[in-house]
Amino acid sequence: MNTSQILRQESDQPRRCFVVGPIGDQHAAHGSPEREAYEHHLGIFEQVIAPACEKYGISALRADSIAHAGDINEQICRHVVESELVVADVSGGNPNVMYELGLRHITGKPTIHIGETGQLPFDIASIRTIRYQRSRSHLAGARKEIENALEAGLRDGFELLTPARVLRGLDSGEGSASASGADDENEGDEDSPGLLDDFAVIEDGLDDMSADLEAFTKTIETIAVLTEQSATEMTDLDQANAPMSARLAGVVRYAETIGAPAGELRTVAAAFAERMVTLDSGVRAALALIETTPPDERGEGAKEFLEQLMSLDEGAQGGLAQIGFFGTSVGTMVRMSRYLRKPVKDISAAVDDMTSAMARMGEWAAKARELSGDATA
Repeated sequence: MNTSQILRQESDQPRRCFVVGPIGDQHAAHGSPEREAYEHHLGIFEQVIAPACEKYGISALRADSIAHAGDINEQICRHVVESELVVADVSGGNPNVMYELGLRHITGKPTIHIGETGQLPFDIASIRTIRYQRSRSHLAGARKEIENALEAGLRDGFELLTPARVLRGLDSGEGSASASGADDENEGDEDSPGLLDDFAVIEDGLDDMSADLEAFTKTIETIAVLTEQSATEMTDLDQANAPMSARLAGVVRYAETIGAPAGELRTVAAAFAERMVTLDSGVRAALALIETTPPDERGEGAKEFLEQLMSLDEGAQGGLAQIGFFGTSVGTMVRMSRYLRKPVKDISAAVDDMTSAMARMGEWAAKARELSGDATA
């Protein structure tokens, strides 16, 4: 009985392999780049990936072969997260492929990377990638390398990549040897810079969001103090029956005074919202991974991550109350004078950005509280 037959017998269930990679356009004109890309990557699937998987009784599937009706993006994400194995062709660093690969990495499930020589993205350079060239002999060699990786992984287990290791509280220096058979001199490669940005910067990104939130709150307090001072001045002018020119001069002084902090408020809010967009998919994927991991197996890394999300949301609540006040008051301010239009526009934009971002942050925290409750139940 050969090795592939033994591995088939030891498998607990039929394995599925979802193939992540550029697809191209089957219906594009012959000779067009889109049609050539389709034919090339279909050839890689049919000549390299599918035969290698079939050797070990693994069924390979591409996104364009999904038969079920429904939202194709949702189905792709489901296959990426749930399939027992993923083979990812990272040639050219296609953005969709890199996003899907990021989701896969954080699950910790087996993933094999392949890519065309000269077309590999630099930001996953530290991860073992099987390289191929567009010739029959090189494609046969790539298929053999995939078969070797599968044999080693099915026999010895696939090693977690850095994002999943961190969330599960593992020391990245431990673990079994990778399917590539890396030697001691390559030890530590998984911790070197260059992993997918969404996951490499989650922790730092959340810290930056905390700093943005603190800066936003302080700037609001500054504007509130200046507004109170201006209100006192306007009250004094009213009581003195000052002419409209004097009152207008007071409004102009107020507009000039809050101009700089209003602009800073908009800048900070925009940075906060941008970080939210960048981190959202990674944070949600991390939460999904934690949810599928038994509470007693999560480790300190997961606990600290959940606490950070809850702490960030708690710090946002005071700022949210202040934002609500500004949101209702800016409409009245802009009617006072045209000189207030610019600072009010900046404040309004900041309010919109922060309100939307904080709502998403609240969703993170709600899930974090739910998972923390699971762990203490």
